[in-house]
Amino acid sequence: MSYPASPRVGWPRWAVAVLWIGALLGPGPGVAQTAAAIAPEAATGLRAAQPATRHSRYAVVSANPLASQAGARMLAQGGSAMDAAIAAQWVLALVEPQSSGLGGGGFVLHFDGTHVTAIDGREVAPQTATEDLFWVDGKPMPFAQAMVGGRAVGVPGLVKALEQAHQRHGSLPWATLFEPAIALASQGFAVSPRLHQLLQKDRFLRQDPQAAALYYLGDGNAVPVGHWLTNPRLAAVLMRLAREGSAALYDGPLAQRMVQAVRQHATNPGRLQRHDLLAYQPRVSEAMCFDYTSKPGIPYTICGMPPPSSGTLAVAQILAISRIAAGNDALTWLTYLEAARLSFADRALYVADPAFVPAPAGDWRSLLAPGYLRHRAALIQSTAAAQVQAGDPSPWWPAATSTPAAAAMPEQPEYGTTHISVVDAQGRAVSLTSSIESAFGARLMVDGFLLNNQLTDFSFTAHDAATGRPVANRVQPGKRPRSSMTPLMVWNRRTGHLAYVLGSPGGSMIIHYVARALQAMLDQGLNPAQAVQQRHLGVGTSRRVWVEQGRFDAAALATLQALGYTPQVNSLTSGLHILYRPEPQGPWLGGVDPRREGSAAGL
Repeated sequence: MSYPASPRVGWPRWAVAVLWIGALLGPGPGVAQTAAAIAPEAATGLRAAQPATRHSRYAVVSANPLASQAGARMLAQGGSAMDAAIAAQWVLALVEPQSSGLGGGGFVLHFDGTHVTAIDGREVAPQTATEDLFWVDGKPMPFAQAMVGGRAVGVPGLVKALEQAHQRHGSLPWATLFEPAIALASQGFAVSPRLHQLLQKDRFLRQDPQAAALYYLGDGNAVPVGHWLTNPRLAAVLMRLAREGSAALYDGPLAQRMVQAVRQHATNPGRLQRHDLLAYQPRVSEAMCFDYTSKPGIPYTICGMPPPSSGTLAVAQILAISRIAAGNDALTWLTYLEAARLSFADRALYVADPAFVPAPAGDWRSLLAPGYLRHRAALIQSTAAAQVQAGDPSPWWPAATSTPAAAAMPEQPEYGTTHISVVDAQGRAVSLTSSIESAFGARLMVDGFLLNNQLTDFSFTAHDAATGRPVANRVQPGKRPRSSMTPLMVWNRRTGHLAYVLGSPGGSMIIHYVARALQAMLDQGLNPAQAVQQRHLGVGTSRRVWVEQGRFDAAALATLQALGYTPQVNSLTSGLHILYRPEPQGPWLGGVDPRREGSAAGL
């Protein structure tokens, strides 16, 4: 199939500036420090509801209009879905530095028209990391202390993962994918309202001299909305990557500067070494897939990332358990929240890097065994359980091996991320979620990009104090931390066509954003634009329920309390980006989350 003629996408200076005027309805209230653990990035306003976009041939949905335009430009030039996703990601590294970039990692889900591949570009712990990495004076460090500086910096994986993804699935030359980001970094772009507000609110980024010079004025305030920002250091790095490939980042002078920045941090040095960078390799595997029959009776297959992502397993469990517990009735808050609590209990006990921990019953799919899910659903009563515990799927899994004794990981903050959904005219698709962990990562800038603090996704506590049992997701050298990133694709088994490409940022709440969007679309028939508009709520293993600020009235909060929950209001700043194709040969519909600055582009 040939690509249609399409005008070249560019970024006139006046158009970029105008693009941001009125992009948001205004700044939202600040997020309380007690809520920071559940809201990775502060709210910056809720845009007016937008109708679903329509695209007859190809589409890109990302967290920033400039990134979406970059992806669409690649598709218009005959590029593949992977080309578009990579070009969009490089632009996000420039215009959305709080969420992802060259110094972070990510998960890439790719569909080539017949086969689904999972590419794991998650960061890894340095070889000198130890279980007590985040302990000082006999106790775990405060999270804010752990995340700033070099201690929590893992080996970045995104660049090498995308290079490998391009080698497998790219069509355009590697260097072409950098052109939009290089032009914007060199020539400038208008600072958006969201970037300005997050820079202004951040307490730590000003401490880094390079970041302070780039993002702040002499009086300490962040550069204003509309400020024309260039990043020549990042432009130079992107040019080197375009010429030399990932070696420009993982070897040579730039690698040495990253190591020095981490190891020589004045107050919180880390463990990263040159050989950690040289040794990094992405993992390529089969996607993890499961079947789901919606309330109207339509059969679907849903595919995502295997561990160390906890997202696919958790979403699969939540969808199945809540449907079983609800029976033929409408899905209720109780069945959803209790299903989620049971899922998060399994997640806390079992899910970690599969290269370091065995799967329960010898197979991760055991957690999705129909008998086990029915057993878990039967635990749901008419009110919230006082406590939930992980289950053991061994009795419901054929030829199960013994499930090892382990300790549940205590709840702790998870942060960050961005998401890109892409489909091309040849039927290929990419669902890419990437991250530097908390907003602005480790607040450590090298050559115009920020380093991650992903090692804080490990459990700060390595063993249970009472039993001595190890926590699966504890720090170990060369290990990938558990993640909540949940890039997904959904096939309609009745017609056989790819129907949905989706994902979201949002720390551990990603699981809820994605699961509830799927329920809204698959079970309730909402389109993507409607699904991203619905109000958010989420839970961990306790009875504390996070509810979206301004979206739950007193009666709704009272209902949750009557069910035994303790509601806590939060901004819950998701960034759902969804593409949906109702019919095999029909147009794609795009849904863009109004809580951030995303947009859809395509033809």
